[in-house]
Amino acid sequence: MDFKVVLGNTGATWVVNILLLVIGFVLLVKGADFFVDGAAGIAKKLKISTFIIGVTIVAVGTSAPELAVTIVDAVKPDGGAVIVGNIIGSNALNILLILGISALICKLPSEKTTRMIDMPFLIFVSVLFLILGVFCGPYEFGHTSDGALYLNGVMNWVCGLILIVLYIAFMVYNILLARKQSKARLEQATAVSVSAESEAVSAGGELKWYQKFDPWYEKMQERTWFLVVIAVFGLGMVVVGAQLVVDSATVVAQDLLNIPTEIVAMTVVAFGTSLPELITSVSAAKKGDVGIATGNIIGSNIANILLIGGVGALCTGNRGIPFTMEGMVGGIVSVVAALLIFGFTVGSKSKSLGKVAGVVMFTCFIVYYGFIFINQYALHAYLPSGTAEFIDNAVFGV
Repeated sequence: MDFKVVLGNTGATWVVNILLLVIGFVLLVKGADFFVDGAAGIAKKLKISTFIIGVTIVAVGTSAPELAVTIVDAVKPDGGAVIVGNIIGSNALNILLILGISALICKLPSEKTTRMIDMPFLIFVSVLFLILGVFCGPYEFGHTSDGALYLNGVMNWVCGLILIVLYIAFMVYNILLARKQSKARLEQATAVSVSAESEAVSAGGELKWYQKFDPWYEKMQERTWFLVVIAVFGLGMVVVGAQLVVDSATVVAQDLLNIPTEIVAMTVVAFGTSLPELITSVSAAKKGDVGIATGNIIGSNIANILLIGGVGALCTGNRGIPFTMEGMVGGIVSVVAALLIFGFTVGSKSKSLGKVAGVVMFTCFIVYYGFIFINQYALHAYLPSGTAEFIDNAVFGV
């Protein structure tokens, strides 16, 4: 499928691609909802532990938009530029914006295992992703003739394999941990996690359009064939939505604004694919389900780096994922964001994220994204990808 639309009239091209971008985001978010409902229902029918459902199917479901965007972009002959920006942009948004807003709404306490295992592991994989992207593949790093920094690196398939292995190990750890916990606690904890994904409401308390049919919808979820249908239908929505987002964002970036694709991926695409986490975490914080807000973001960020980064690198094959200065700077911000939640949580007496942490994280979000655009249009501290030919001419005289 190819949804790139470039018309003779610039205004018409703007309107059509913005419309396609919005439609793509809607399909991504709603498709993820339906996929989670259907897949979790099928697993319950098969009498699989609901905790395992939460750490496997539901976790993948909430990251389905990022995964779909990654696969769609990676399999294209000239694709891959969206992947790194999508991952690090989503992770920065998840912590700085979503957890920041959630912490402003209410205090977010953490469990001991989260502080001792999950948060340090998130820091580790964030640093690893940065190292793999910058140093493990062929790369060029230096200054252009006018003093701007550039980086042309590649995250190859070997790096992807390493990330996938680590993700499998992380999932095995969660499954083993689940077996040690009481069945009653597992049923209660994951029932809330699954329902939170499909029961997010707006600030005004209005129901989503399909939730107006709740009695019928809940009754139909008792039927296996209906669960299969909504799971497949939801997955299809995610795939089509991902294609729309990637293609329309690329047209807006390259053909209309001449903005590097990575920057659009780190902003527009990252925000769109982070909407499920935003809706779930903010809604959970409002309802007082504070464990969901923190756990959802940490788990999603780990899945973004290991699963989505690994799948993306493997799908691009020998070509690899382009890793540029935007990726390195964004990767550093992701590491800092992970350190922030760990430091604020461990350093507080209540072992929780409070309003001060929320203000700091939200401020960092504004500063970071403000810098992205100021650098693009004013500072020019570093160059985006796609400048290899310019660098060869300006620096090496080729």
